Amino acid sequence: MLKARDELTCQVRDVLNRVGDKWTLAVVNELGAGPRRFNEVRRGVPGISQRMLTRTLRVLERDGLVVRSIYAEVPPRVEYELTPLGRTLLERVSGLIDWAVEHHEDVESARGRYDTRHTDLPD
Repeated sequence: MLKARDELTCQVRDVLNRVGDKWTLAVVNELGAGPRRFNEVRRGVPGISQRMLTRTLRVLERDGLVVRSIYAEVPPRVEYELTPLGRTLLERVSGLIDWAVEHHEDVESARGRYDTRHTDLPD
């Protein structure tokens, strides 16, 4: 029984590590508005580098959350879009994203109060 629980814990941790990294939720949220070209996603996710966006999109594609479509046009057009599985992720995390937007200032204020009281702690 313990071994099965340990395996399940590892599986859950593996998925949560993916969706909890620095850029995944921002990219998934941006693609929630519909198909986007690479530079559209990049403009919609402030601070992400080209290299990191490429890496994030590849991992999301590998995980089945994003599909990459190439259109035979001149010049070739490539779009990224959430898969049905990716949409289920967006549905689950959209409340968390909304909460983060709504309470960002509250969290910043709390950090400031904490830092003022604990100025002797190392970073």
